[in-house]
Amino acid sequence: MFRQMEDFVHVWERETAQTSKLLSYLSDESLSQKVAPDHFTLEKLGVHLSQAITFMMSSAGLDLAPLEEHDAYNANEIKALYEQTANGFVRVLQEQWNDEKLSETTTFFGSETTYGSILYLLLQHQTHHRGQMTVLMRQAGLTVPGMVGPSREEWAAMKG
Repeated sequence: MFRQMEDFVHVWERETAQTSKLLSYLSDESLSQKVAPDHFTLEKLGVHLSQAITFMMSSAGLDLAPLEEHDAYNANEIKALYEQTANGFVRVLQEQWNDEKLSETTTFFGSETTYGSILYLLLQHQTHHRGQMTVLMRQAGLTVPGMVGPSREEWAAMKG
């Protein structure tokens, strides 16, 4: 749970930089990769990262503009959509919430929680989907950058 906006913003900026880095490794050819027939493709997961920011945080009471959605996205559009959404969200958050708000309790998707905990959940959700994406990226033959420490390729390069 976050108790100070400054702490959340610091973590958010670091984590969104990592997500942007991951998205920059996508290729248009990889976007149809999925783990099973009824599961999200890399394209849908990438777009979902942006959709979830808007959906979750609007559900928590932030006044966020809905995303303009398309039927299909290329890799560059997914990254741009994410960066625009993530940066816009943090600006609105800083305008509409403060440290005191983070300790207040609310009902979020049927459970009592604090606003600071909702921000933590947003980060967890993003990390969860980044992990899914790294597996699909490997299946698609893409290089995967390190997210929490070096990737396999980065580790091998460090060992020389």
